[in-house]
Amino acid sequence: MGELTKTTQRVIDPTEGQGFATTRFQDLLAWAQKYSLFMYPYVTACCGMEFMAVTSPRYDLARFGAEAPRFSPRQSDLLWVVGTIVQRQAPVLKRIYEQMAEPKWVLAFGTCASCGGFYDNYATVAGIDKIIPCDVYIPGCPPRPEAVFDGLMLLQDKIQRGDRTPAIVKPRFDPVVEPGMGVVPLRRSRTDGPITGRNRSLKG
Repeated sequence: MGELTKTTQRVIDPTEGQGFATTRFQDLLAWAQKYSLFMYPYVTACCGMEFMAVTSPRYDLARFGAEAPRFSPRQSDLLWVVGTIVQRQAPVLKRIYEQMAEPKWVLAFGTCASCGGFYDNYATVAGIDKIIPCDVYIPGCPPRPEAVFDGLMLLQDKIQRGDRTPAIVKPRFDPVVEPGMGVVPLRRSRTDGPITGRNRSLKG
């Protein structure tokens, strides 16, 4: 009986295989937020075809934790603005943004959502930042799925760092510095050389 009532104390040494990790709560919360983005797709124009390609099994958007669309703004925190926004749609887009859950982020998909694209008229909004704040701009008409993933990873990095300044997806190469990388060389005539970044004059 004496042995049963005896209490023993043992100090667990962290080096004895008992692994542990320390972090700040804000960092842990940001890590969870960037891998659990619930997107609300606001698709209006031809970029919607590329958005369907991005969400197809070929590119596997699920590995980023952002594959589940929520067609209710109250259940989503990432607004994908895909396509052209006209003046009549602007109040609707603003109301959807105001109904979204906090914290919320906005991703401009394509040139039309970023700056209005080639629509230089009174009906088209010259970029969604005229209506709502935007976190990441993805240029392209339409943008490639790789560029969309670059934008999504850029947004995840911004969420982890707590950065709310607007960012833009940069090209993976500079067509002026690296000619021939996806840029078709143009010729003015059979005797002239290809038009490069330093030889763009159209004389003759």
